[in-house]
Amino acid sequence: MARAHKSHSGSLQYWPRKRAKRIYSNVKSYSVKSKTSSLMGFLGYKVGMARAEYHDADTNRKNKEAIITPVTIIECPPVKPLALRFYKKTIDGLKCIGEIQNKNLDKELERKIIIAKKHKEESGFMKGDSPYDELRLAIYTQPKLTTIGKKKPEVLELRLNLPLAEAKTFLEKKEILVNEIFRDNMFVDAHAITRGHGLQGPVRRFHISLRQKKSEKSTRTPGNLGAQGDERVHFTVAQAGQHGFHKRTEYNKLIMKIGNDQKINPSSGFPKYGLIKNQYLVMKGSIPGPAKRLIIFTPAMRRSSDGKTKLNEVIF
Repeated sequence: MARAHKSHSGSLQYWPRKRAKRIYSNVKSYSVKSKTSSLMGFLGYKVGMARAEYHDADTNRKNKEAIITPVTIIECPPVKPLALRFYKKTIDGLKCIGEIQNKNLDKELERKIIIAKKHKEESGFMKGDSPYDELRLAIYTQPKLTTIGKKKPEVLELRLNLPLAEAKTFLEKKEILVNEIFRDNMFVDAHAITRGHGLQGPVRRFHISLRQKKSEKSTRTPGNLGAQGDERVHFTVAQAGQHGFHKRTEYNKLIMKIGNDQKINPSSGFPKYGLIKNQYLVMKGSIPGPAKRLIIFTPAMRRSSDGKTKLNEVIF
């Protein structure tokens, strides 16, 4: 017998369901318990999914047989430092009070921002005289090192969990690699923009039930828009609108392996991506977004311990 009533299945925690402002996400909060004494995050391009065979190194596990799990592969070309920025806490939130720009920048960066021809002399921030509350490093990507057919880099900021004396070394580096920030069996949070599907109806957006065959006017709409006495339509009513291309964060994603070999590439390359030419991450489970989408990883906010897995091989 069919159910007499079924509320819509879409979560009301994600509201409003509108398009993201840009094609890659931003990071609004970082882990307070993280013991990472370096750059608080890294980024890479989503390659695709595969299967992996691994062994659980947990001594309490009785079954010692190999386990097969779906994995997501992320290519992580080196990033370059753009500027060291100093923030001060105010009533209206964090406010940038100064920055020190890197003098050696790539020409491809001119496709994204306007590069100043003259550099200011070292201010009191570099000497440690001016007070600040938070350090952040502005970095830019190098998509030209991949096979995604793109030259214009992405620019974003990540927090530096270091004192000023050690933070200066990041600004002087030519490149920053992913194995300098993360390690195997480490839990991270993935910040991404989901796959976009455009304008969709309430059945696909909120999974409401189809109405009866001879119902009035339509079969793929809700039965009513609310109580008769209300002067407005509540946001909880399932209606048509944007579906996908939302900013989402997934917590506790396990890095099973950080690799640097070319053996992971199939003979014909990855579908809709191509070949991997740089370091890569093998992540357990799925990651939001289509192939070639930029994903940002930060140390896990809700977990401090590492995993206990030993990756054997990746299966296609």
